[in-house]
Order: sequence, then C-alpha cells, then structure tokens
Amino acid sequence: MKKIIINGGHRLKGRVTVSGAKNSVVALIPAIILADGLVILDGVPDISDVASLIDIMKAMGAKVERQEDSLIIDPRGVQNMPMPYGKINSLRASYYFYGSLLGRYGEATVGLPGGCDLGPRPIDLHLKAFEAMGASVSYEGSAMRLATENGQRLKGATIYMDTVSVGATINTMLAAVKAVGRTVIENAAREPEIVDVATLLNNMGAHIRGAGTDVILIEGVDKLHGTRHQVIPDRIEAGTYISMAAAIGDGVQINNVLYEHLEGFIAKLEEMGVRMTVSEDSIFVERQEKLKPVIIKTAPYPGFATDLQQPITPLLLTTQGRGTIIDTIYEKRVNHVAELGKMAANISTIRDQIVYEGPNQLKGAAVKATDLRAGACLVIAGLMAKGQTEITNVEFILRGYSNIIEKLTDLGADIRLIEE
Repeated sequence: MKKIIINGGHRLKGRVTVSGAKNSVVALIPAIILADGLVILDGVPDISDVASLIDIMKAMGAKVERQEDSLIIDPRGVQNMPMPYGKINSLRASYYFYGSLLGRYGEATVGLPGGCDLGPRPIDLHLKAFEAMGASVSYEGSAMRLATENGQRLKGATIYMDTVSVGATINTMLAAVKAVGRTVIENAAREPEIVDVATLLNNMGAHIRGAGTDVILIEGVDKLHGTRHQVIPDRIEAGTYISMAAAIGDGVQINNVLYEHLEGFIAKLEEMGVRMTVSEDSIFVERQEKLKPVIIKTAPYPGFATDLQQPITPLLLTTQGRGTIIDTIYEKRVNHVAELGKMAANISTIRDQIVYEGPNQLKGAAVKATDLRAGACLVIAGLMAKGQTEITNVEFILRGYSNIIEKLTDLGADIRLIEE
C-alpha cells in the first residue's frame, strides 16, 4: 500500500511546469486506433492512467514506445478482440474504446468503465449516439457489446445531447470520423480537451468542424493516416498548483498554462483578492494576505470546472468569512469534506452543498483520498497544516498528477511517497 507523508508548514517557492492534459490524453490514445499509420504524441503526462492505456494498447496488438514525454504508437497491428476485464475496469476513460473500435471495425466488446466514484455517471448518451449511427447494444457478463449489422460502417446521423457531456461528445466524434456521410452533434460539450481530440483527428485526415462550439459537424472519411500531435497543457493541474501557490506560496510561477482555458477559475480567484500576474504561457502567484470568501457554483466549460472545486477548497479555508460551494455536475462530490474535518477545518455539507468558514489553522491528520481531485485537495491541505499528514488511497492521486512528489519537493515541500 502506498502512502503520502507530508510535514506541513513549509512555504512553497520557485517554478513548476504543468504536464499534458490527463483528460485529453486518455481520449487521444484510444483515438489512435483509428489511424492507418504511426502517431506520435508529445507532452504525455507520467500518470498511472496512461500506463494502463499503454498496457491495453499493447494487449490489442499495437506497438508502443515511450521516449521521455512522447509516445510513439503504431496501431496497425491492433486486433478487434473482446476486452471485458483487467485494466479496462479500472478506467473511466475505457469507454473511449467503444467509439474508436466501432469506428474502425463496426463492433466492440469492452468491459464497463471504472474510475472515481462520483455518484451516477451513466453512459446512456454514448449509447444513444452509437444507436443513432446504426449500432446495436447488448451485454455479455460484465462487458458491453456494440455492433453494426455484419460489421458494416456506421452511418452519419444528427444527434442531440440531452445534457452536455464531454465523454459522450468525444466518443461520438471517434465513432463518426469513419462513418458514411455526415454526423451532426448538437448541444455538444465545448471543453478544450474536445478541441484537442478533434485537432488530432483532423491532423490524421478527419473532417471535423465546430469543435469548441455547441454544434460539431463531421464528414466521414475512408482512411486516417499517421501524424504528430502536441497534447494541450492540463488546465486542472494548472488550477491545482495555482490554488496551492495562493494557499501556501511565497511566490510561485506556474509554467505551461493557457489562460483562456482557466478564465472562469481565475475570475473567481480575482474575486477572492488573489494577487497574480498572468503572462502568455505562465502565471506568477504572489504571497497572499487577507482573502475574501466566495460562492462557487460549478458549470460546464467555460464555467468553473467541477474538477477544480476540490483543489480550491483548502484555499477557501484561508478566507475571512463564510462561503459555499455548489457542484451542479457531480452533486455527490463532497467526500473530501469529512477528511478536511479530521484536519480541524470548519467545513460541512448541507443537502450536498458545501459550507465553509475561515480562516482555519489546519492540523495534520491521517486522511484518505476518495477520488482523484479529493486527493489533490488533501495534498494541499497537508502542505498548509501544522504537523504531519498521512494520506492513503494515493493511487487516485497518481492517476492524474504527473510527478507530483518531485514537483512539490522542488518547490520546497516536505513530502514523500512511501510503500508498505
């Protein structure tokens, strides 16, 4: 079992570089199955989700080589094989294999997705899109089978997303790029990760227009070729380090940041009174003094990202007064609250709404990461706390934060990863 041990109270100073976007790369790797040639991804984060995806790709017959932060993938040997068990079940992003395998072979048998437990996250929108394009859905034990009649190509369709969904939007794009005719996705999600996946697919020869807007048009093509692609910076990792720098920093510069991907988040920091300097591809966060409490309400992009409400929570605990957090995306994303309570935080939940009051002097404690972003929240809290904090379930954290121990150590944190 792995644990993170933090001796808190050491103020952070220096520079940290944001890695490639986890929420992009977990879709980009399955997308490469659609290519008929070699694809190179640059800026790939060193996280366990990527390691699992590499293992899955190799098991399917792809050749994969890692060179520092680049992945070289030759998908031409990929076989259409059932993947009901193993690493597939540990990944929420495993559902992207539905779209890519359907697009390449007209069928897919893949285990039901896993990942963080954030309450119900149904994939009915994905299935609705696949069925509209001519696929049938059946279940084989713990796996789902999707198939067109006699393995024929999917057919273009007009698909309206009943709710805005990043996963369903990307999966529909993957299925549609080799479909016969035109596919229209209405009420599409607009997140930067969708634009990143569309950019890769277009560089491979796809015809996708409108990514980043709420209507995406896809003209199906017969073949896709190899290419080279730079993964966008991880806006959630950037927001996590910005929150950390504001909470316990003595001047921290966060590099490889795209401000336009973080406008909703940065606007809320400015409302709090956080002092920072925004440059073309970096943000310098000063040491903070008195900050104001705010009301945070998560929303689909370009609103305040649900993935950042947990990492910003320790910073909110330093403010002078009372505020609330309302997560409209995942109402049950409150498990970090009880763990922060163990660290003497004045924070509680009322009907799935988080209420906090500060300022707080956090105290080190034994806590448990219940999901990826809750884990990031506890790391920040541990850095701020007086005394030692021990975090278990750190596998969640390693799923999404590349080289987090090394990055924080370089900033002056007293943090280590141990294995028992």
